Amino acid sequence: MNDKLRDESVDLLFDAVLSLNNRQDCYSFFEDICTVSELKSLAMRLHVAILLQQGMKYSDICERTGASTATISRVNRSLFYGADGYLTVLDRLRKDGKIPDP
Repeated sequence: MNDKLRDESVDLLFDAVLSLNNRQDCYSFFEDICTVSELKSLAMRLHVAILLQQGMKYSDICERTGASTATISRVNRSLFYGADGYLTVLDRLRKDGKIPDP
């Protein structure tokens, strides 16, 4: 993990997320901590990561999600050169049957 991110406040935020028990807990917490726009942006990035792994072209992803090419490029860079956070989550979502195999 990027050492610039590590501090007590971020640790506490992650501990708070890990304490959530179900989807309703997540809705309640994220509705309080994020604006609608911030939450939609996070969800869009995850959707973009799924579509990139499925081999979809940038132009098709833009059309389907409304994401900018800059956002798609950033997510793509994270998929290949990041801390493997997307890969870990996408693999777990696949194993749980939440998203299809690429």
